[in-house]
Amino acid sequence: MYRILERNPALKAFEGDINLRMHNYDIKRKQLLQDGDSLSAFANAHHYFGLHQSKDGWVYREWAPAADALYITGDFNEWDQTSHPLKKIDNVTGVWEIELKGDTIHQGSRLKTIVKNGKRFSEHLPIYTKRAVQDPDTYIWSCEAWDPLEPYPWTDQDFKCDEKPLIYEAHVGMSCEEERIASYREFADNILPIVKKDGYNTIQLMAIMEHPYYGSFGYQVSNFFAPSSRYGLPEDLKYLINKAHSMGIRVLLDVVHSHAVKNTTDGINLFDGTTEQFFHTGARGEHSAWGTKCFNYSKPEVLHFLLSNLKYWLEEFHFDGFRFDGVTSMLYQDHGLGTSFDSLNKYFSLNTDTDAVTYLQLANELIHEVNPDAITIAEDMSGMPGMCVPIEDGGIGFDYRLAMGLPDMWIKLVKESSDENWNVEKIWSELCLRSEPTIAYVESHDQALVGDKTMMFRLADAAMYTDMDNACHTLVIDRAMALHKMIRLVTIAGGGNGYLNFMGNEFGHPEWIDFPREGNGNSYKYCRRQWSLVENGFLKYKSLGEFDQAMVKAIKENHVLDENFGTLRGVHVDDHTLSFERGDLLFVFNFHPTKSFTDYEIPVGHGQDYEVLFSTDDKEFGGYGQIPKMRYSTMIPERKGSFLKLYVPSRTAIVLRPCKK
Repeated sequence: MYRILERNPALKAFEGDINLRMHNYDIKRKQLLQDGDSLSAFANAHHYFGLHQSKDGWVYREWAPAADALYITGDFNEWDQTSHPLKKIDNVTGVWEIELKGDTIHQGSRLKTIVKNGKRFSEHLPIYTKRAVQDPDTYIWSCEAWDPLEPYPWTDQDFKCDEKPLIYEAHVGMSCEEERIASYREFADNILPIVKKDGYNTIQLMAIMEHPYYGSFGYQVSNFFAPSSRYGLPEDLKYLINKAHSMGIRVLLDVVHSHAVKNTTDGINLFDGTTEQFFHTGARGEHSAWGTKCFNYSKPEVLHFLLSNLKYWLEEFHFDGFRFDGVTSMLYQDHGLGTSFDSLNKYFSLNTDTDAVTYLQLANELIHEVNPDAITIAEDMSGMPGMCVPIEDGGIGFDYRLAMGLPDMWIKLVKESSDENWNVEKIWSELCLRSEPTIAYVESHDQALVGDKTMMFRLADAAMYTDMDNACHTLVIDRAMALHKMIRLVTIAGGGNGYLNFMGNEFGHPEWIDFPREGNGNSYKYCRRQWSLVENGFLKYKSLGEFDQAMVKAIKENHVLDENFGTLRGVHVDDHTLSFERGDLLFVFNFHPTKSFTDYEIPVGHGQDYEVLFSTDDKEFGGYGQIPKMRYSTMIPERKGSFLKLYVPSRTAIVLRPCKK
């Protein structure tokens, strides 16, 4: 019996399904590997296929089993479609090859692949292209030969980050203040210092895998082995990651293996003339909500492609792990659309894509084999049992899952009810609703997109445009500032084993994200981050940013996330108060909109004095400074446990720590 069944006795009714999960995993492993081989030895397609430079010239190999003929064309042969045919070197698997001696092509040459099926000739980018570029005038994409002979001069050999992940979710292109696309090097030089100063130890980079439509946020990938050329050269991305490592910051890739863009000329769809080369045929191969193609995870060739892709990003760019996008969509044949996962039966049914489950197990095994320190995070809203349980115990092998219920809870509370009606007991229950390691968050990029609202925008609405000056105090902004800080503090302190923030949201960035498109005149006005709002010092954004820094620092230095759960010390629904201890800290919250409490009794677990570390009401954080940085003596009466007596103002949170004896 696998340990997952011991950890969750409710799963014993589905022991057959767990056994099937592991049987599928064992069978697929044996199918892919020779005796004694590892997944790392298997996942090397990127070393063989694609364009590779040597001292003698270039070699190009491609997998196209249904094609009748392949050709390479480009600026080197004046785009002659048939002058340079590839030779089919394996009739069984459909592998094609051509050697280009001398300086026929060079670094930066523009290329395409011509595929012949019957009498039809079609243009494509090589499947394993490492660099895809778009012509600014015609918008047509082509491959750019890119394979430097000299290795990148990495200096991160000793890098190691073993802290719990405090993640700064970031988009390179929209990271500058100007109305344009920022570069990898600009992000490295200008944004990494901000991340470091704010105390985050991990960045999660979005929209790195090449995608034809900028506004897709990177979620409709066309070229899986190409870092987006919009931000610079592949070496510029390496510069970013190397610099992050020098600053003690790990870098995660937001990897998209849940689907692919439908495009044929600049994507992998219909490369050899057939849908089934990579994807399911018929309706199963179409994602009805996203308009994309769905991978067939049962095919060994598809697994070879996807697993090699993971190894490529780990090896070539030194990424420290992945956040897997769209895991729910992968796990279920209906992609989880409209499904309420309210019983265990929903996880183990004919709707479950067992091939996708097996792929995710293999992916996690490979990643941790290549880099034992790597971390993997699953974006799964369904709560699939065993997502973050080791594979050998019957799980899928992720390190963390996103706590996607938390932002939903906060949005529902802020949108649908006044805070005077919030139930702190239910909030605490939601924060603790986890059986596996999770990354807690209030909002990610999803909540910042046009059509939605960031937390600060929901709380303050139009007043953000008129009342954020430090000299201005209004009830709307005071409430928004107070709750913005309290919501983030209770989430990071009580809600998970790691934490995530989307760049700019930490200081309440006032604008939504709207990528340039026809509907907005292709404007970048809302596709940037206005760092000057924090830096000029005249606006309340600076106070929110400084609170976030103090919050993250306290969480790190006091090892709060090292403990799986906080210890509840007090919850009073009518008073709207909540207190708990976690790590070395005591957290006290008064969510009541009007009531302040004098000499309020807070039970504690240490029979010693406490001191205030900081509070959300501190003046430097935009508050009124009602909480003195003083020492509080623990009361130990005869008939009850230890407690403190505190003044707890309305809409205020206080963080305390035991005084050193």
